[in-house]
Amino acid sequence: MSCILHIESSTSVCSVAVSQDSHVIYHEEEFDGPNHARRLAPMVEAAASFADSHAIPLDAVAVSEGPGSYTGLRIGVSVAKGLCYGRSLPLINVPTLEIMCVWPLIYGPELPDDALLCPMIDARRMEVYAALYDRALRPLRPVQPDVVEADTYRRWLDERPVWFFGNGMEKCRTLLEAHPGAHFLPDITPQAQYMAPLAERRLIDGNTADVAYFEPFYLKEFQATKPRNILF
Repeated sequence: MSCILHIESSTSVCSVAVSQDSHVIYHEEEFDGPNHARRLAPMVEAAASFADSHAIPLDAVAVSEGPGSYTGLRIGVSVAKGLCYGRSLPLINVPTLEIMCVWPLIYGPELPDDALLCPMIDARRMEVYAALYDRALRPLRPVQPDVVEADTYRRWLDERPVWFFGNGMEKCRTLLEAHPGAHFLPDITPQAQYMAPLAERRLIDGNTADVAYFEPFYLKEFQATKPRNILF
């Protein structure tokens, strides 16, 4: 039996959650942001107090690793590390784009077996950071920056239906919607409550981060060709 406190701060939405054996037993979201510097620490304190008041010891802290806002990720990881140090807990890093996929897989419409998921994080102008996953969350194309044009995802769309979602989707929709294989899911944001099954699996597998040296994905791998960071 494991209890994990989850922190998600990669976009303008700020959220925390507590799960027990993958079941979310507490969650709180702040959609009026970005207010991470002001709101995240009190939200995490309230979540930890909830677990303490129910005599449920925390086993780990999970944090969204990006890609996303430099400021938001920085605050989220700092708070997560502080909690890990203070309570001697392991740190679990969960990719933001995988977190976004949980909603359509668990709570969304029924998807065909061959469906592909394409979560998108806005990177200004017509750029997004995106990846492609199948329904088992196997990455078919890793996270990379895309300058979205009508043919950007044609290779995939010609083979299988693709569901696009995330805060980078709307600005791309008019370019993609002409293809019959393109589908769109509005209003999906990465939230801490969606992290539970992903973090639980990583904890079971022993896939944890080094608390001292872990750094989130600030998009720095791509700065040589795409120098702009996501800023809110």
